[in-house]
Amino acid sequence: MYPVPFHRNRTRLDKGELSMKDKISYSRRDFLKAAAVAGGTLHGFTILGAGSDKKERTFKVGLIGCGGRGNGALDNCIEAAKEAGVKVQLVATADAFEDRVMGTAKKHKLAPERCFHGFDAYRRLLETDVELVLMATPPLFRPLHLESCIDAGKHVFMEKPVAVDPPGARRIIAAGEKAKEKGLAIVAGTQRRHQKSYIKTYHAISQGAIGPIRGGTIFWCGGRLWFKTQGEGEPDASYMVRNWTSFTGMSGDHIVEQHVHNIDVANWYLGRLPDSALGFGGRARRKTGNQFDFFSVDLDYGDGVHIHSMCRQINGCYNRVAEFFTGAEGTAWGGGKIDSKKEVDIPRVEGHDNPYVQEHVDLLNSIMEEKPLNEARNVAESTMVAIMSRISAYTGKMVRLKEVMEIKASPYYDLKLTPTAEDFEKGPVTAPEDDVPAIPGQA
Repeated sequence: MYPVPFHRNRTRLDKGELSMKDKISYSRRDFLKAAAVAGGTLHGFTILGAGSDKKERTFKVGLIGCGGRGNGALDNCIEAAKEAGVKVQLVATADAFEDRVMGTAKKHKLAPERCFHGFDAYRRLLETDVELVLMATPPLFRPLHLESCIDAGKHVFMEKPVAVDPPGARRIIAAGEKAKEKGLAIVAGTQRRHQKSYIKTYHAISQGAIGPIRGGTIFWCGGRLWFKTQGEGEPDASYMVRNWTSFTGMSGDHIVEQHVHNIDVANWYLGRLPDSALGFGGRARRKTGNQFDFFSVDLDYGDGVHIHSMCRQINGCYNRVAEFFTGAEGTAWGGGKIDSKKEVDIPRVEGHDNPYVQEHVDLLNSIMEEKPLNEARNVAESTMVAIMSRISAYTGKMVRLKEVMEIKASPYYDLKLTPTAEDFEKGPVTAPEDDVPAIPGQA
């Protein structure tokens, strides 16, 4: 390791401020040797590829969810294969809508008989010779689809968040445990855990750069996402899926769908989950669906540590997507800015500059090394924290983590949003009425 001083005028760890001597003195080989001595991990971050002797291999990939993020994940996986020294081949696609699967098929020259559409299309995809499944459907479907993939013996990349309600998050954890038993890899779309600047900051904080974290604020304040009005004669199922970022039952609300990234960083850096959430929010601008425009939540991590969770989707306002932490000896931003006079040792972190690609590199390498990554629990727990925060804002009540994770008598433990993923396969579903959000308390 090399020493990195942090002081008042120091900015980002990943901007090349180290001297050439520093860069030469600590190579990737040195880093991997240190990791190997530590059993392949360094302060909780898995170092992949150490001592690798890869043989040429082609992974047969299936894509469930052929929208923008799904096709983006496929492109990331193809790029990652080059970095990992392997090949990937798209062999099957599945989506609720025929136009989407055929659009992906045309781009990748996939035979029509390998393209499945309908709400049960994922089942037909899993009957093929697919080895690795990329999952990018609306979050509502994630628990059902992950269970099915693991039961079918497939490795998985799944987008975040991974559930919209407490039972769904617990299903993800259970599927993750089954994946461990079967030796299957699961990597989630919480790409900050694979991003060099965030990894460096994690190590710096772990080494005491700012002292123990005493508090902070996490932000996802941005503009309104797209929305679609319901076409004349359009079934509710189609309307809800094409307009999924407007409905709590499809996305979990934006505190779950977007802000889960920042919540995950807080959990990661603190090394634990909050005990409780107490928040509020509201709706004033949206035109479809039933989600809030904003949330403000106090996350109590115990020992006097509170993190303020702030997220908003309103156009024409100040935007910030970041994480900020204060400690006894300094402050840190999640992306890499450290304000401290304390010197710490951190590893050199190498990898692709695009974390959306690097997460796939790490997934492929872990499979090749026969040490499959399994991020199911991490992403499920962060999703659950976001869910309990939403429940608090919707109800006006304090919600404790035990009430959604452990206490079966809690009114929130079995709180299931409808329609469920299974309902979409059974037949017609009914969408919630537009512009009727949750209203906490009494007038």
